[in-house]
Amino acid sequence: MKNAFAFAAALILLTACGSGGPPPPDWKTDAADLIERYKKHALLGESVLAERYFQQAVAATGGAGRVAETARLWLVRCATRRAMLIDDPCAEYAELARTEPDPVDAAYHRFITLDWANLDSASLPAQHRDLVRATPEARPAALDKLTDPLSRLLDASLLVLRGEATPATLAVAAEAASAQGWRQPLLTYLKLQSEQARQRGDSAESARLARRIELVEHSLSTAHQ
Repeated sequence: MKNAFAFAAALILLTACGSGGPPPPDWKTDAADLIERYKKHALLGESVLAERYFQQAVAATGGAGRVAETARLWLVRCATRRAMLIDDPCAEYAELARTEPDPVDAAYHRFITLDWANLDSASLPAQHRDLVRATPEARPAALDKLTDPLSRLLDASLLVLRGEATPATLAVAAEAASAQGWRQPLLTYLKLQSEQARQRGDSAESARLARRIELVEHSLSTAHQ
């Protein structure tokens, strides 16, 4: 699962680097484990459980009095939500970052909140740089270069939020979510595709998507029981 969350791995920096040194303190390992659980369950659409893990992660870094690390947790939460097409303003991160600003975190915050004017792409995780550097017309094609599914999903979602997505962008995002079993973003993208099919008058595609939507909705309702 960790390989699928590459965008966050560059930010959290909660686990110890290297080997042979002292083990990391409990608050670091606890927070790293809990934020991974948050992301997993958020993407699965298990929002109550996800939020419980997130608050526990915040309690771990907050209990150590670590402002920057707590801010990063909020940044990861915001990025995960925006990957699911939830237009989160990242207000909690911004509030904490005023106390202990970090230029790399600030660049990532600008990236996921669509503030790309004069954004230094070199400060971003490598997998997201091409999207910012490309022209608006070329950005949907930049998704094809990404092998990490969550990076694909996040970048596709940002293009949707920027109004730069194509039908192929929606298909890429839906497939990325489907391949991983991420029910929450998958349902959102299937519904967007269904609306496009309805507007085209494509009844066969509408019926196919309706069946997929029904399956995902049933899975979500079962998970919440």
